[in-house]
Parts: sequence; C-alpha cells; structure tokens
Amino acid sequence: MSHPPYCTCRPGATIWLTGLPSAGKSTIARAVAELLRAGDRRVEVLDGDELRMSLSSELGFSPEDRRRNVQRIGLVAEVLARNGVTVLVPVIAPYADVREAVRTRHEKSGTAFLEVHVATPVEVCSARDVKGLYAKQATGQISGLTGVDAPYEVPKAPDLRIEPHLQTVDESAAAVQTLLIEKGLA
Repeated sequence: MSHPPYCTCRPGATIWLTGLPSAGKSTIARAVAELLRAGDRRVEVLDGDELRMSLSSELGFSPEDRRRNVQRIGLVAEVLARNGVTVLVPVIAPYADVREAVRTRHEKSGTAFLEVHVATPVEVCSARDVKGLYAKQATGQISGLTGVDAPYEVPKAPDLRIEPHLQTVDESAAAVQTLLIEKGLA
C-alpha cells in the first residue's frame, strides 16, 4: 500500500520565534504548544538551545556557524511541517537573510511559515539573564553575545510582533494562536 508523501489531514506549519537571548521565545513556544495540543494538534518544539547541543554540537558561534545552525533547524522544521506537524521554533536566528532562506525553503514545498518577532528590549533581556550570558559578557568572560556585541537583525515585516515584557506569557501565546487561526492553521 502506498502513502501520499505529505499528510493531507491537517496542514502543518512552522512558527519561527526569533528574538534576543532571554527574550522569552522558549517560554512562549511551550505555552503555544500546550494550547495547540489541547486542540488535538500534532506539535513539536524545536528549541534552539537543545538543538545546538545535539544537531549542531560541532558548531561554534561564528557568523558562518550561526547561519549553518539556523539552516539545519529550518530543514528539520520544514520536513516536520510538510508532514502535518505544527512546529514551534524558538531560536535567536540573528541574520535576516538566513531567516528568509528558511522561509523560501518552506514556500518551495508549499509549507506554511510564520515569523514571530519576540520583541523584548535588550535591557529587559539583560535583567532576566536566564542563562547568565549578559553577566558573562559584561565581565568579559564571553564575547559575541547577540544584540550586545554581535548583530541581531530585527525582522522588518514579521507575521506577528509580540512584546512579552508588556503582557503575560498566556497573552503572548494567545496572540500566536490567534495568528494561526487567522491563517487557517490552528
């Protein structure tokens, strides 16, 4: 018995949450995943930090390595999404051209891709400092921190821009869910 190459039951999609370190991307992605699973959706969270330790463990943080890491994550997301999974991707992805390349990959396969800018100001991210990166950068223990001494190219026209420092996690997650409903993807 042969099967169609793509799941036709429900469309999958990639929701790419980009923003600075400690912006709240992973927290929001997990909250959105809970909402979608409650609606009986197949959902996967591809957390940038987790994938960096497995899929891209040999990569460093040079611009080239950061690009390669994002391309790998984009490929995995696209494969899952074109097979009916809603994929939430909380990852810094500092370069606009690579984010656009991931979007193009999705478009070529007819797979939905939504970019969500988690627009938390660097001052708020630094105060949260979930992983201690801002403190290490401030004391010279590390360099190349995205948004501080390494570039972060803010999305010019994301599908959604949320400001989690001005709303609750639940409100941020609801905004993403509303976007998915508006696009016929929830």
